[in-house]
Amino acid sequence: MTIAIVTGASGGLGRAFVEQLTERPLDEIWCVARDEEKLAALRARWGERIVPLSLDLAAAESAQALERRLREQRCAVAYLVNSAGVGEELAPTGRFSPEQAARLVAVNCTAVTSLCAVCLPFMAAGGHILNIASQSAFQPVPYLNLYASSKAFVRSYTRALHAEMRGTGLTATAVCPGWVDTGMLALEVGGVKVRYPGLVPPAPVARKALKDAERGRDQSVCTLYVKWMHLVAKLLPQRAVMWGWTKSVQRYL
Repeated sequence: MTIAIVTGASGGLGRAFVEQLTERPLDEIWCVARDEEKLAALRARWGERIVPLSLDLAAAESAQALERRLREQRCAVAYLVNSAGVGEELAPTGRFSPEQAARLVAVNCTAVTSLCAVCLPFMAAGGHILNIASQSAFQPVPYLNLYASSKAFVRSYTRALHAEMRGTGLTATAVCPGWVDTGMLALEVGGVKVRYPGLVPPAPVARKALKDAERGRDQSVCTLYVKWMHLVAKLLPQRAVMWGWTKSVQRYL
């Protein structure tokens, strides 16, 4: 049985990946999230190929449960999409509790590497891993410090994994979107309306990411705006980029 696994599948970018994957010749799409009602809605929308799995990826036993299920059902994983993530409020690091920090690292970093380790033995040539990083992975980002650092980890890990798998027929792609309209972005911070330059809906990001993965690319950058910001981050000193970012968000702090 050939399957795809999508984490964070209940909404936003994860849901967009599920929709795109329904167009691929897969026997099942395993949709991982915590919200059982939203998972049930995916199955109601796209039918019996959708397999809802209510798991909290901050818990180590979730990856173990997936591994057991893969072995029991003798699955071949064609796509692994690590889209689950924990965000961070735009604020100084001191406002972030130790518990929040631990959960962010567990979901954004540990779960990504754990699921790659779990799924790789079940993947063959033609298989694709897509790990969701971010435009924020291109440089340090004050006031989104931990989130951006976690996404830099995902980007670096994924591109190195892709290099390790060269010649196997497997690919790993770091997906680096800018602001994505998931319905979860804050409209105001501190009473000030927030502007999100380059804001895009999830569907084109997921569509391009899958195309880039299937073309064997180790990184997917969607929209001219994000490509421009990637170039800026490569050409300018990081201190200059951080200064520019800090000036742009000062009104919200």
